[in-house]
Amino acid sequence: METPATAQKMATPRTHDAALAKLQVEAGASMGVWFGCALPSDFGDPPAEYRYGNGSVALTDKNYRAYLSFTGPDRARYLNAILTNNIKDLAAGQGIISLLLNPQGHILAELETYAFADRHLCVSYAMIREQLTSWMDKYIIMDDVTLADETELHGTLALEGPNAAAAVKELTGVDLAQLSELASVDSVVRLVSTSPSSATDSLLCRVVKRSPRAVPGAEFVVARDQLATLWQILLEAARKHGGGPAGYTALSGLRLSQGVPWFGYDFGEKQIPHEAGLETSHISYTKGCYTGQEIVERVRSRGHVNRRRVMLLFSGDAVPKAGEALTTADGKEAGYVTRAARIWDPLRIIGMAYVRKEAEAPGATLHWPSGTATITHLP
Repeated sequence: METPATAQKMATPRTHDAALAKLQVEAGASMGVWFGCALPSDFGDPPAEYRYGNGSVALTDKNYRAYLSFTGPDRARYLNAILTNNIKDLAAGQGIISLLLNPQGHILAELETYAFADRHLCVSYAMIREQLTSWMDKYIIMDDVTLADETELHGTLALEGPNAAAAVKELTGVDLAQLSELASVDSVVRLVSTSPSSATDSLLCRVVKRSPRAVPGAEFVVARDQLATLWQILLEAARKHGGGPAGYTALSGLRLSQGVPWFGYDFGEKQIPHEAGLETSHISYTKGCYTGQEIVERVRSRGHVNRRRVMLLFSGDAVPKAGEALTTADGKEAGYVTRAARIWDPLRIIGMAYVRKEAEAPGATLHWPSGTATITHLP
């Protein structure tokens, strides 16, 4: 049986700015390994942190990223030829999500590409940083393109939840309602108050709109040495708007409840896009050729794959581990769990899995060693 590529096994944990980690621990953080990086698992109260994301505003640390910059006159054409979505038509200030596939159509990486007047910036995962740089560099053959690894220059924190847009506007003046998804603007973050613990009154940042469950939120991209200052500012803003910091125990549950798969957990090099359920969100079918396109088109024309990613609702109180086997009522192998978590709206255990075609119907009941799992609709 194939098992998922777990992020924890893909890289030695990478620690972000030490000053930021110190502030997070002071705020009650228990650190863990997420996306191959040292990030907060929780701040002492995962149910409250989950509710921040659903009911007010959650501050999250997103410093698991790799940042690759592309300059040169051929950069848009080059990226369009190797990524699955339409890069060449991005206007400055716009962004889009894509996949990098191998020639057999398997997923090597998930990337967000942002267009600027003088460059394109691809944002992916630090846990595959070296491999990704090598993969993308080998496709630069006759193109006038220069690749630069800027991972150590940038840091990212985020606000999400129903009160996030108000907090963002108060801090930066940016109205998220006026931006398209993954659009970005340069801005200045201002302090909500003159807290004596804050190191500066404002700092330069790039605000990127992100809308989990269609609720506008934002990422703040800053110089890495400004992360600790940004954390203090955003923490004060989140608390002012009824929320607080949220760790990845709560965030994993939030993303599962939203039907959002995680690279390295719910999809990776063992999957092709249609198996992972990414065929409508990460792929353009009109942009022209790209690496792996032949396989994607063949699967699209055939109309089905032998297994697919599905959502599961588990019985009982046990949270399955990644790779837990799923079987049918008569004991036949049906698939495996990729990720599962406890959520609190209401309290239940949900997860994702890959299940064979003959067993993937919504409402079907599968078995695992500690109970049953019912296949539900993806949000």
